[in-house]
Amino acid sequence: MDKLRKMVEGEGNTFWSYLGCELVGADENEVRIALQAGPQHTNVMGIVHGGVLTSLMDQAMGMVAMGSRQMQSCVTTNLNVHFLSAMRQGALEVKARILHQAGRTITTEAEVRNGEGTLGCISTATFRVLHKQPTD
Repeated sequence: MDKLRKMVEGEGNTFWSYLGCELVGADENEVRIALQAGPQHTNVMGIVHGGVLTSLMDQAMGMVAMGSRQMQSCVTTNLNVHFLSAMRQGALEVKARILHQAGRTITTEAEVRNGEGTLGCISTATFRVLHKQPTD
């Protein structure tokens, strides 16, 4: 968790900070992040935009993928999302975990729940572990 926390602490000008994410907990098998959804996260219908929810799940799944590989860089190669319930402004929590690893491929899943525990959406994703770049 310390390595993931250090990674996001330095993210002052990135999509992570733009969204307003917070790391809640992490280990090599699971990552939990939170977002206090506000009006800037909603669409014209007043519900949290699907792109925000998808971004949250992709972020959490990418973090658990990297955490499972001692912080090796990973990129999303496939992402599937199912929207189940409208999410409104307020507390949201994302939980992501590893489903399977083989070679340089990691398969993950995530879910988003609101403060009342309502399941808003689920996702699966595949990540590719990048080759380490040689250092000069």
